Amino acid sequence: MTTSDAGRRRAADAAWQALRPSLTDDAVTALGGDEADAFLTRVEVALVDVHEPLAVLYGERGDVDTLFEQALRTALAAAAERPERLRRLDRRREIDPGWFQRARMQGYVCYVDRFCGSLRELPGKLDYLGELGITYLHLMPLLQPRPGENDGGYAVADYRAVDPRLGTMADLEDVARALHDREMNLCIDLVLNHTAREHDWARSWLAGDPAYAGFYTAFPDRTMPDAYDATIPEVFPDRAPGSFSWVPEACDGAGGWVWTTFWPYQWDLDYTNPAVTLAMLGEITWLANRGVDVFRMDAVPFMWKRLGTSCQNQPEGHTLLQLLHALTRLAAPGVVFKAEAIVSPEDLVPYLGGHDRYRPECELAYHNQLMVLSWSSLATGDARLAAHALRRMRPVPPSTSWVTYVRGHDDIGWAISDADAAAVGVSGFGHRRFLNDFFSGRFPGSFARGALFQENEATGDARISGSTASLCGIEDALERGDGAALDAGVRRLVLLYSVMYAYGGIPLVYMGDELALRNDAAYLTDAERAPDNRWMHRPPMDWEAAARRSDPSTLEGRVFGWLRRLGEARRSLVSLRGGVESDVLDAGNEAVLAWRRRHPRGGAFVAVANVSAQAQTVDADTVTGFGTYREVISSDGPLGISGGRLLLPALGFAWFAEP
Repeated sequence: MTTSDAGRRRAADAAWQALRPSLTDDAVTALGGDEADAFLTRVEVALVDVHEPLAVLYGERGDVDTLFEQALRTALAAAAERPERLRRLDRRREIDPGWFQRARMQGYVCYVDRFCGSLRELPGKLDYLGELGITYLHLMPLLQPRPGENDGGYAVADYRAVDPRLGTMADLEDVARALHDREMNLCIDLVLNHTAREHDWARSWLAGDPAYAGFYTAFPDRTMPDAYDATIPEVFPDRAPGSFSWVPEACDGAGGWVWTTFWPYQWDLDYTNPAVTLAMLGEITWLANRGVDVFRMDAVPFMWKRLGTSCQNQPEGHTLLQLLHALTRLAAPGVVFKAEAIVSPEDLVPYLGGHDRYRPECELAYHNQLMVLSWSSLATGDARLAAHALRRMRPVPPSTSWVTYVRGHDDIGWAISDADAAAVGVSGFGHRRFLNDFFSGRFPGSFARGALFQENEATGDARISGSTASLCGIEDALERGDGAALDAGVRRLVLLYSVMYAYGGIPLVYMGDELALRNDAAYLTDAERAPDNRWMHRPPMDWEAAARRSDPSTLEGRVFGWLRRLGEARRSLVSLRGGVESDVLDAGNEAVLAWRRRHPRGGAFVAVANVSAQAQTVDADTVTGFGTYREVISSDGPLGISGGRLLLPALGFAWFAEP
C-alpha cells in the first residue's frame, strides 16, 4: 500500500470509527440485529470505496466526513425500505456474486409498448421469452418522460414514476415479481447524465430554490460555452449543434446558456455538486427496491466535464461511478450496473473497473467493438480487422462480464480506430465511409437496406439505422423474390448471433430479430418520430409473425429456431460462463474469425465464423489441437476435414468443445 493509499485508509477508518456507534444503533433499530450486522459488514468492506471517492471528488468544496455520513444514512434508509423478497435475493447473490456470469444468462431487449402494449400485459408474454431461454429482460426507457419530443424516453421528468402510457410503478413491480418467479432478471435504463427540463430538480433550480443550487450549469454569455465547444464532439450536429442551449429563465431570469450535451430539453446534471450525487443515489436505491436487478447506466462517459477535453471519459467520471456503485451495493447488494459507454476500446474497459488499481465500477458493459467489427466483417468478407482489434483489447476484470449484441435500439456508429485500420492496410476514415455507404445501400452490390443517421457534411461522419434483418439483406431479398439471396440473408443474421452467443458475456436479442422483422416505415406518419430515422429499426412486435415461429418452413420459424438452438447449446457449456477471456486465434484464413475460451470448470471451447460468401477452410489444428473436441453446433451439420483443413461453408459457423 502506498503512502497515499495508507493515508486514505486511515482517513476512512477514522471517519468510520467516529460514526459507527450512532450508525450501529440506527441500523439495529431500522433493520433488526441480523440485517443490521450484514449492512454494517458491507460498510466496513466498502469503506475506502465510499470515503476515498468522496474525498477525491468533493474534498475541496465540502466536509468529506459529513458527506460520508449523509451517504451512509441514505444507503441505510434504502436498506430499511427494501422488501424481504429482495433481501432474500440479495443473500443468494452475495453467496454467488458471479450470478450474472452464468452461461444460462441470455437477454432480450424491447420497448414495452411496441412489444406488448403495457406493463400489465407483459407477464402474459413471458412464456414466449421462455421459449428463447431468456433470463434477462431489458425494458427500454419506461420512466416518466417529458411530454412531446423526449429522445425516445431518455428525457426523464420523474425517476419515481412510469410513463402513464405504459402503466404505473405498481405494474413495474408486478413485472419484476413475475420475472423473479421464473428466475428471470429485470434491467431498466437509468439516465444519469441529464434530466428533462421539466424535472422537479430543474424547475426548482430555475426558481432559485437553494436546495437545488448548482444542480445544473449555465453561463450568462458565450465565452465559456465557446471554449468548451471548441473541443467537444457534437452528438447531434444536424438538429442540436453544440453542447449548450439558451434558456431565458436561467441565470436568475437574465437568460443563460445551459449545458445540454444531447437535446435542448435534456439538461446535464452538475456532479461537481455532491448534493446531485446524493440525490441520484436516492433515485437509484428507490428503483432498486421496486425490483430492478440491473441498471443500464445511460451516457456515463459524459458525466464529468473538463475544459480543453472532449468532456468524455474523465477520471472523475469513473470515480463517481465507483462511488454510486459502492453506495448502491450497501443498500441492495444483489443489484449490478451496466455501463452504456460507446467509446474507443482504450476507454471502454475502465468502465468495468479495468484501471491500474481495480475498483468496482460496473459489472457489465456493452461490447461495442465486437458488434461494430462483426458488421464490418460481413460487409468486407474479411475478418482481419476484427481479429486485430479484438486481440488488442485489454482483458476485463474476472468479476465482470461483457454484454454482447448484434444491434440495439440506437444507431450504429463505426467505432473503428485509425490505428486498427492502418494495421490491416486500410484508411480508418475511408473504411468508416465505406461502411456507411455499404449499409445505407449506396455501395454497388450491397445487400443492406439501412439509412444514414446524423450525417455531418463538414466531417463526413455518419451513423447507420436499420433493423438487423434489413441490414443483413433479408428485406432486399424478399422484395426481389430471390430465394438464394434470402437464404444468404438468414445465414448472415444467424452467423452474427452465433458470434454474440459464443464470444463470452450475456448475449442480447433485440426485439424482432428472432423473427427477422424488417425496417418499419410507419414512423414517418408520426410527427414526433418522423425526424428520427432510428425508429425504422424499432418496429412494433408482429404477433402474427410470431405465431409462425414453430413452422420451420417460414422465415420466422427458421430464424426463431436457430436462436433457440443457439441458446440451448450455450446453456450446455460452462466454458461460455463469464470470468475468462476469449482469445482470438489465427485460423489460417483471413475470412474466418476464430476464438478460444478455456474455463477452469468447463474446459476448452473453440468457435469459428466464416464471414465471406464463399466456402473456406481453416487449419484443423486450430480446433482439434488442444484435445479431443466435439462439435456442439454448426450452421450446416457435421463439418468435414480434408488434408488437415476444416471445411466451413459460406457464411457458416461452428462451435467445438472438449467432451
